[in-house]
Amino acid sequence: MTSFRTRHPARHAGIASALAASLTTIAVLAPQPLSAETTEEKGLAIAVEADKRDLGWIDSESELNMVLTNRNGETSTRQLRIRSLEVEDPNLGDKSLTIFDHPRDIEGTAFLSHTKIAEPDDQWLYLPALKRVKRISSANKSGPFVGSEFAYEDLVSQEVAKYTYNWLRDEACGELQCFVIERFPVYENSGYTKQVVWIDQEEYRAMKIEFFDRKNSLLKTLQNLDYKEYLDQYWRAHTLQMDNHQTGKSTTLTFDDYKFKVGSKDGDFTSNRLKRAR
Repeated sequence: MTSFRTRHPARHAGIASALAASLTTIAVLAPQPLSAETTEEKGLAIAVEADKRDLGWIDSESELNMVLTNRNGETSTRQLRIRSLEVEDPNLGDKSLTIFDHPRDIEGTAFLSHTKIAEPDDQWLYLPALKRVKRISSANKSGPFVGSEFAYEDLVSQEVAKYTYNWLRDEACGELQCFVIERFPVYENSGYTKQVVWIDQEEYRAMKIEFFDRKNSLLKTLQNLDYKEYLDQYWRAHTLQMDNHQTGKSTTLTFDDYKFKVGSKDGDFTSNRLKRAR
């Protein structure tokens, strides 16, 4: 669910921040000229600029629907809430808490994610039927999140330092003009060899992301749609459409309006509180 984050020169170089912000959040400033000698430097410069535009939102929350569609077109719907917390420590990423409210068979399921920079992300899943908290192992980040087409590793804030970059080209994307860059995961257990990202040149929002599997074949495409601006600065996509080209399945996330600066605290995002998450 991807935002670009950097708060420190060492971080070469984001469902709230995790699902959506982690996949979509970028704030608005006047476009800046990008000068770089190589395609790698230009790709990194674009990612850093995009990241810089989404700092200072502090925390947020939103309700959303998740619609799962199988290869035959049959659908099932889930209702959930997401809270996110911006972490100012330059050596850490953001935190998010996802709580499922409906249907009954998944009600009370809660997912907690702590993004890391150079280490595997910390992620936990609370399953009410088992009444226990399960830690997601570092080797399973590419697995599907509760049966959706989003992987666990898609649900963390996309810190710039998690990737190396390469600028491919500039091209039209709908009515907009976009940078097209590649980013290559530094994390050795990533389920992806690379991602190709379309970033609009005016607001630096991620419009589309293509995910390539470990065989370097196109696996999924994410489209970030229906952007809205908040607090005269922060952009959020309100529809995320993830299509799996290899299975024929898809997942659509539709967000209600976001609320910012709602008073979340770091203590709200601890694994020992997952069982009591409401």
